Amino acid sequence: MQAQYVIHTVGPVWGGETRSESELLKNCYENSLKLAAQHGVKTLAFPSISTGVYRYPKHDAILIALQAVNVFLENGGGLEKVILVFFSQADLELCQRIRDKNNI
Repeated sequence: MQAQYVIHTVGPVWGGETRSESELLKNCYENSLKLAAQHGVKTLAFPSISTGVYRYPKHDAILIALQAVNVFLENGGGLEKVILVFFSQADLELCQRIRDKNNI
């Protein structure tokens, strides 16, 4: 892997929104974006945090990711490019539908 930095974040385990999982997941993205900006990172790639073994519902997780990244970039967060990486073509297509439906 050719990268100057690796920022590791641990997302929440889905429990049915019993422990404010959506806020915890949003914080994963926000804190990672802030840390990257503090280190002068210009491009950052994210996997779909918590949607694997942690069973976070993909639709909800993708919407949270899109919103967090969009707010950060709109507020001049300092990054030039944020890439969302998905495990499958179906996940990518779900992201595109969510993005288009929510005008993100």
